[in-house]
Amino acid sequence: MPYQSAHAQRTRLTIEMGSWRAGCGASRTPGSGGGPGKRNGRKPRHRAPGRPHLGTQVVDEVRRRVQQDTLDRRGHRDDPLYKIRGLLRRGREHLSDTQIVKLNTCLIAGDPGFEVTVAWHAYQQLRSMYQADTAAEGKRIAEQVIGSFGDCPIPEVARLGRTLKMWREYVLARFESHRISNGGTEAVNLLIEKTRRLAHGFRNFEHYRIRILLAASGTSPYRRLPAHS
Repeated sequence: MPYQSAHAQRTRLTIEMGSWRAGCGASRTPGSGGGPGKRNGRKPRHRAPGRPHLGTQVVDEVRRRVQQDTLDRRGHRDDPLYKIRGLLRRGREHLSDTQIVKLNTCLIAGDPGFEVTVAWHAYQQLRSMYQADTAAEGKRIAEQVIGSFGDCPIPEVARLGRTLKMWREYVLARFESHRISNGGTEAVNLLIEKTRRLAHGFRNFEHYRIRILLAASGTSPYRRLPAHS
């Protein structure tokens, strides 16, 4: 982009972004207001479960608790559960045969009560509802997950089940809205936060606004090759 003064850039962005901003309407995503806690006048205790990352959090919490219960300390390099902490966060379809053998071997050695094993299978079931081939199949799995997790004897999984049940309407809405998500909004927010961090903050909001519009306008070419190539 050739050099332009701040006034010229502000004018160009105002013209280019005007039509886009005019087409923006109000929207609401789970956890941003109007959710279950908003209806009865109290603040919700959990964030809306919009992604399977809550499953990995549950698996990590169960693994650390079992580690403490069995060895009375945190995980060390040679501990069975500590060895597979990364494998437990992956989907079953991404594991090789060697990794599956390692996962099963370490679970047998370090998970006497099968709590980590059950939590991992619960995480895989949670992932499967987002990877279903059809919306109807995903909704069926989601209803099964919401109805069963709350009765799990593992407290971390049961807590996740209560969260899913509280946000049931919003979880199932994904399968009735052609899998629309707020991924685009999150991507733009990432650019905004990156711009602020690189500048170490802004004293002038107008400068901050212009930098954000320049970074998120979509005019910058996408770098497909590494910088060192």
